[in-house]
Amino acid sequence: MSDFPALTALILAGGQSSRMGRDKALLSFQGVSFLENTCLIAQDCAVQVSVITPWPERYELIIPQCCQIIKEPLPTRGPLLAFALGLTFVSTDWVLLLPCDLPLLRSSIIQEWSRLLATVPENAMASVPRCGNRWEPLCAFYHRRCLASLQTYIKQGDTSFQKWLNVAVVEELIIDNSEILFNCNTPEDLEIIINYPDINREET
Repeated sequence: MSDFPALTALILAGGQSSRMGRDKALLSFQGVSFLENTCLIAQDCAVQVSVITPWPERYELIIPQCCQIIKEPLPTRGPLLAFALGLTFVSTDWVLLLPCDLPLLRSSIIQEWSRLLATVPENAMASVPRCGNRWEPLCAFYHRRCLASLQTYIKQGDTSFQKWLNVAVVEELIIDNSEILFNCNTPEDLEIIINYPDINREET
């Protein structure tokens, strides 16, 4: 991976999956759980992969052995606080933040994006896709120097990723195909993924 920067991948697996009705991380698709699939994708792009979750015993047997688990305290307070916790364990300059439920994501796409980090302005704390007027913060790159800004923001009582990104210096990550950010939140979403026409196509 010499042609792109060293990354630490942080994977969030602390959601309640209330709309799905069962744990999304454990959903099996093509014989692999969503969480394991995300870990395997991250391994292709990062020097270290960590899963942030309040339920380590639930996932420790399904994630690759080289992945670490960072235990998030209960009750969970949302992805922003989980991310801030994960950042305290990071030693690389750049961090790849991922949710556990992006089945259309591919390692080649992340590798392509990561090469663009060399062009991110030095004062920017993150490279994040947008969809309309909203950021897509859970599939994005963050520089570890953003931790101080993040901790200050959290101390003010805020936990909104959108609001934090709106006051931070952020480089927009331009993506060609927004479908790769499709996440499974409901049984209907899962049905779409199962029948997605390109899901079985091998990358060349």
